[in-house]
Amino acid sequence: MLALGLSTLRWRPRDLWAATPREIAAAAGLRAGPGAALDRAAFDQLLLAYPDPEIPR
Repeated sequence: MLALGLSTLRWRPRDLWAATPREIAAAAGLRAGPGAALDRAAFDQLLLAYPDPEIPR
């Protein structure tokens, strides 16, 4: 992963460490397998199950 991020992709170390595995795979041109993406219904279920906390203003 380090060689891919630092040498092949030529990312700065801070950018590599901040990236998710999915972001690194996408930058490397790797594709997710079938069914990897959520459909809208599954996404809505996740939003209901894990709502963002209210931030006081």
